[in-house]
Amino acid sequence: MGEAKKILEELDENLKELFLRAPELRIFGEYSEKAKESKVLDRKFKELLALGISIAIRCEPCIMRHLSEAAKAGASIDEVVEVIEVAVAMGGGPSLAYGAKAYKAAKELLRT
Repeated sequence: MGEAKKILEELDENLKELFLRAPELRIFGEYSEKAKESKVLDRKFKELLALGISIAIRCEPCIMRHLSEAAKAGASIDEVVEVIEVAVAMGGGPSLAYGAKAYKAAKELLRT
């Protein structure tokens, strides 16, 4: 199993356990799903947007989740690379390090 998939599995396990202890936190997950429904912008665009924000704020689990969801929505490696470019422009050097993590995971999750 690749590193990105391992991070996602661990995140899912921890969230499942956390939600059992604090079910009110599920409300955030429900809101997040509602926010990503297609209205004017499609799901792929919204996941790529969330990926860029995740890189800029340097949240590795967020990067893995939104990269995985962007892949499911049909994102390409070239789209991910452009998102990384914009995220680094907004977040600077630290975001470049997380952009590299996102690129490595994209190669795994997008099977390029």
